[in-house]
Amino acid sequence: MKILRYIQRKLAAAGLLPESRLAYFTLLMSGIELLLILIRWMFLLFARSRPGLESTQGPLSGWIAFLTFVNAILLGAVAVRWLRNTLMWRLRNRLIVTYLFIGVIPVGLIAAMVLLGGYLIASQFAISLASYDIHTEIDGLQEANALLAGRLADAARRGVPLAQPSILQENLTALYKNFPGLQVIATFKGQTETFGARSTRPGSAPPAWIKGQYGGLVLEDDHTLHLRTVTLAPVGNDVLMVQASVPVDAKELSRIGRNLGEIILARGRIVTNEEGTQNQAVIFDMNSPEGKVRGGIVPPAVNSLDLNVPLPILQFLSPIPIKNWQTGENESLMMTATTRLSVLYQRLFSTSSDYASLIRTALAGSAIVLALIELVALIIGLRLTRTITRSVAALYRGTERVNQGDFRHRIQVKTRDQLAALETSFNSMTTSLESLIAEQKEKQRLESELAIAQEVQGQLFPRLDRQIASLEVHGVCRPARTVSGDYYDFLPLGAERLGIAIGDISGKGISAALLMATVHSAVRVYEFGGATLAAAGAAAMAAAGHKGGLATVEVSTAVSGSGSHSPSEVLWLLNRHLFHSTQPEKYATMFLGVFDGANRRLTYSNAGHLPPMILSANGELRRLDAGGTVIGLLENISYVEKSVDLHAQDLFVAYSDGVTEPENEFGEFGEARLLEILQANRQLPLARLSEMVTSAVLEWMGGAEQPDDVTLVLARVL
Repeated sequence: MKILRYIQRKLAAAGLLPESRLAYFTLLMSGIELLLILIRWMFLLFARSRPGLESTQGPLSGWIAFLTFVNAILLGAVAVRWLRNTLMWRLRNRLIVTYLFIGVIPVGLIAAMVLLGGYLIASQFAISLASYDIHTEIDGLQEANALLAGRLADAARRGVPLAQPSILQENLTALYKNFPGLQVIATFKGQTETFGARSTRPGSAPPAWIKGQYGGLVLEDDHTLHLRTVTLAPVGNDVLMVQASVPVDAKELSRIGRNLGEIILARGRIVTNEEGTQNQAVIFDMNSPEGKVRGGIVPPAVNSLDLNVPLPILQFLSPIPIKNWQTGENESLMMTATTRLSVLYQRLFSTSSDYASLIRTALAGSAIVLALIELVALIIGLRLTRTITRSVAALYRGTERVNQGDFRHRIQVKTRDQLAALETSFNSMTTSLESLIAEQKEKQRLESELAIAQEVQGQLFPRLDRQIASLEVHGVCRPARTVSGDYYDFLPLGAERLGIAIGDISGKGISAALLMATVHSAVRVYEFGGATLAAAGAAAMAAAGHKGGLATVEVSTAVSGSGSHSPSEVLWLLNRHLFHSTQPEKYATMFLGVFDGANRRLTYSNAGHLPPMILSANGELRRLDAGGTVIGLLENISYVEKSVDLHAQDLFVAYSDGVTEPENEFGEFGEARLLEILQANRQLPLARLSEMVTSAVLEWMGGAEQPDDVTLVLARVL
């Protein structure tokens, strides 16, 4: 079962698993055919021992043949459907097929037709030139032979014997230059004389079938070829017969083809009857050396496009008629000529060929077939293009509707291909855009509310830097988000008393900002609540201390003359308030101090906040770390309260972790870097000093997102 599932997964991944009814039916019919083939094979095995079973194979073979025909049609239909649904699904494949049918196939067919036609014409033209050169050679030989026969006839009339060498010496010397290997045989009154110093065999009298003038190619009984002409000249009542012959060997063919290229002649025979009709076909073997003459050299190529004509892999043959010199029977030679395109261009002239009509017919037939194929390709290409343009037009109209703000427009999907998938994606996109527009509106509403919250929170921070006669203060808060979770405040408690508060709420965003507002309100209530609230707070602290058994160390519950609480009392009350009114995971750090300008003393309590620092004019550094743990996390917590004396030009620095904890590739900004900036610029105004610190922190972060709220509170004793 695992193997079957594995095969099924592989077939499905390859797109070969049957999914349609046609595919399953084709698979069923193919299985039936295979079963019948197996049964017939089994019958063949049993038929060897039981001859009677052979008669049952006839119907079985008929059914197999019928199923083979049916399955071929079914497989073709399945293949077409698979090509349409799988291969043709992608837009790129459709464009490729369109290009093939409209552009590549017609151009390829035209190019093939042009090349094939050009090859046939060039090959025929080369053979025609070779045939023309051979006949020109025969005509020249015939003219020279006629001139020679006339002079011999004049000598015979004067009674000069044929054997006298001086008669033809002058004429033969000139003929040897044009016809190397020339042999002349003169016959007069039964006397035969052979002339030509370059003759290699003795001459013989003309055969009996020569009845008049003759010129052409002849085949001797030793299978050698010759250019031969016969001229008859009357001398009184007798006839002078002059026979001129040039052997057709490699040298002669090279001389004939000096302006063309290589020429090959191969012997063959075509037997004809008296009417001239062909009775028997003869095979010409161009590779056999028997009866074959080859001469000439293919000229060098002029350029890289100057190809051989014809190509070596496909020789073009043409027959040349010859005579058997002894019998006078008509025979045939097969000739091929190899040259260059440049030579053909130079020697281009009008000629005729036995195959000209056949070539014209072939070209006309090729043109008709090409036109039909081009028409079919154009129709297929147009149909494929139409499917593409329909989908593109639908997408264009859809984008226009979306551009006008109609996000409810949907495209009607009619096909099942990649373009249909693109249309479906467009519909999905418009649906998503419609949802995004709704979300954007909701986001804008939230941003508007956040802007209002930011404006409200801005009202909670001190609008102006408050100061008394003996103390100058300044604070700044740069939120990491729209609203901040950090808190600072300056609380006027009289003419020479000023409260300084700074805190950091756990978390960020809206929840931290709401808790920050709660802390702000509570601190102000507890600081300005008066004697009644102070007494209630003292009673609550005493009750909590007795109930929980907790000791309050250095906690003063006395109320000042102004009716405000001490810092430790405010932190204790604030801790109880946050513990009972917020979630368990919510807490805050807080530093709260009260500066008394009359005696220049700062009374403070620190609830888990980063210890503020006092930078003295003489370089002394004091940390204000007395207090307790964070507020809002545990219920009954006591806080230590402590006082420090300040001197003129002492600088008070309180900050949140957003100042010292930002990181880059060199590490954290750190407290040491903060102290370095403060020490170097402590004489500057507090606003300028605060700006330098925040700028240094932002530069340290570079382009990174601000990780936390940056809050800094500065105070200088005057």
